[in-house]
Amino acid sequence: MEAATFTSTTASSSTTSFSSFSSASQSLRFLRYKPNAKPLNYKSSRTFSVRASADDSVVTLLDYGAGNVRSLRNAIKYLGFDIIDVQTPEDILKAKQLIFPGVGAFAPAMDVLNNKGMAEALCTYIEQDRPFLGICLGLQLLFESSEENGPVKGLGLIPGVVGRFDSSKGIRVPHIGWNALEIAKDIQILDDIGKSHVYFVHSYRAMPSDQNREWISSTCNYGDNFIASIQRGNVHAVQFHPEKSGDVGLSVLRRFLNPKSGKTQKLVQGNASKLAKRVIACLDVRTNDKGDLVVTKGDQYDVREHTKENEVRNLGKPVDLAGQYYKDGADEVSFLNITAFRDFPLGDLPMLQVLRYASENVFVPLTVGGGIRDFKDGNGRYYSSLEVASEYFRSGADKISIGSDAVYAAEEYLKSGVKTGKSSLEQISRVYGNQAVVVSIDPRRVYVKDPKAVEFKTVKVRNPGPNGEEYAWYQCTVSGGREGRPIGAYELAKAVEELGAGEILLNCIDCDGQGKGFDIDLIKLISDAVSIPVIASSGAGAVEHFTEVFRETNASAALAAGIFHRKEVPIQAVKEHLSKEGIEVRM
Repeated sequence: MEAATFTSTTASSSTTSFSSFSSASQSLRFLRYKPNAKPLNYKSSRTFSVRASADDSVVTLLDYGAGNVRSLRNAIKYLGFDIIDVQTPEDILKAKQLIFPGVGAFAPAMDVLNNKGMAEALCTYIEQDRPFLGICLGLQLLFESSEENGPVKGLGLIPGVVGRFDSSKGIRVPHIGWNALEIAKDIQILDDIGKSHVYFVHSYRAMPSDQNREWISSTCNYGDNFIASIQRGNVHAVQFHPEKSGDVGLSVLRRFLNPKSGKTQKLVQGNASKLAKRVIACLDVRTNDKGDLVVTKGDQYDVREHTKENEVRNLGKPVDLAGQYYKDGADEVSFLNITAFRDFPLGDLPMLQVLRYASENVFVPLTVGGGIRDFKDGNGRYYSSLEVASEYFRSGADKISIGSDAVYAAEEYLKSGVKTGKSSLEQISRVYGNQAVVVSIDPRRVYVKDPKAVEFKTVKVRNPGPNGEEYAWYQCTVSGGREGRPIGAYELAKAVEELGAGEILLNCIDCDGQGKGFDIDLIKLISDAVSIPVIASSGAGAVEHFTEVFRETNASAALAAGIFHRKEVPIQAVKEHLSKEGIEVRM
C-alpha cells in the first residue's frame, strides 16, 4: 500500500485529517492478541481522563478520512443526532456513544489508528463495555489479524483472522449487494431486520469459530457462513452498511443510538433468503445549453432532441430523481457525468453538490462516473486520479466508475504485462479497496464471418449481422463512444479485473435507447469470463428483459435509465415481476 493522505471535510462538521503509511506489516504497537488469553484483557499503559458527554443526542464519530462517511453522517443527522469528530485519542474516551465506520483497506486503517494513538484508546473504550458500533472494516479491525495485504495485526479484541472470500466456490468477489441475515442472538438493534435484505460491499470477512462464537449476533451465507454482526454487552459491530440499507438500516442505527426508544414503526417484512439481484437506476447528468444540470438520456449515446432547436434532452433534476428512485425501491443509484467538465473535474462543483444533496436523503449506494483520471488544471497544477476520486467519495459517492482511463490502462497492461500501479484504477482500488471501483465498458458490435479473422474473442450472435455474419467481437470505445480502440470487451474485462476493478458496468452502444432488451450475447460473454460482479446495461424496455438477463447470464445487477425516467416501466413493477418469476430481489 502506497502512502496516502486523506482529508475528510463536511460543511457541517469539523475537519479531521490523518495520514496512512505504507508499512502494512508493521506490528501493532499497543496490543498483541494472545490466542489463549481472554479477548478483553487489555490494560492501558497510559492514563486518560474520561468524561462522557451529558447529551444523549450527541454521537462521537471516528472518521479517519478514507471513503464515503458523508452518508453515515447524513443518516445520523436524519435520525436527529449531532456529531462530534474524533481529533485526539482522548476524544474517544470522552465519547458517550462511539461509531467507527471503517472504509478502505485493513492495513492503512490500522496504520492510522497506530500512528495517531487511536488503537490504545479504542481498545480501552471497548474494554470498558461502553456503547460502540463498528461498521464494515470497523468490525474487521476488532479481530486479531487480516490477510488483506498482510498478514496485518488488528486490534485483537476478538479471536479470528479476516480472510478473503473464496471465489473458487462459484461466488463473485467482492461480495456486493443485498443479502439476508441469519440471526443468532435476540438483540435490540437487529429487531427490525427479520427477513429483510441488508447491503454488503466487501472482499474480506471473518469466519465463525468456537473461540469467537459468543460474540456472534448474526451470520450471512455467501459461499460460506461468515460473521455479519457481533455483540457483547454494549459493543456492537456489523459487516453490512446500515446507512446504505434503506429503512431497515436506519432502524439499526436508531436502535443503537437510542436503545430506550422501544418498538419503532413496524417495517414491511420481506422474504430474504440469499443474495438478491439488484435493480439500478442510472442518471446521465450533463449541463444543458442554458448551463443547468439535468438528467438526460441518449439514443445510442446521442442526447439531443431531433428538433429544430436540437436541445439537450431534459428528463428532470438529478437530486429530485435520485430521491424518487430511492423511494421507488432502487437498489442503487448511479450518476454518470457526461457533461464537458472533463478538462477540470474538481471544478465541477454542481456535480459534487448533486452528490452531497442526494446523499442527505438517499440511503442506498451511490455511484458516480465521468472524467476520473489524472489531470492538470489551467494553472498547470497536477491532480492525481486518487485526489479526484477522494473528492467524490467525500461528497457522498460509495463507488466511482472509470471508463476511458481504464481502457488505456488495460491496453498498456496487455502490451507490457506489467502492473505499474500508476493507473487511476490501480491507485484508487489500492487505497479504497476494489469494491469501491467500477469499470464502465462501452463496446459496439463488429460483425465477422470467420471468428479466426480477428485477434479478439468472438461470440456466435443470436441475430446475424447485416450481411449474414454469424459472429461478432465487441470493440471497446472511449470518449463517450466516439472513438474505437484496438481492444475487445472480453480482453478489457479480464485485464481490469487483474488491475483491481471490483465490478464491471457493461453497456452496449448498439442497444442503447432501443428498448429491445439487453445484449445477452455480450453480457453472457463477460459475466462468464470474470469473477467480479457484472452490471448489465443498455436496452431494457420491458420487465421481461430483466428476467431474461438474470436467467440467461450471470449478471449480478441490471441497470436502466430511460424507461424509469419516462415512467414507462416503474422500478417496483420490475421487482414484482422478477419475484413472481422466482428471482430473488429486495422488496
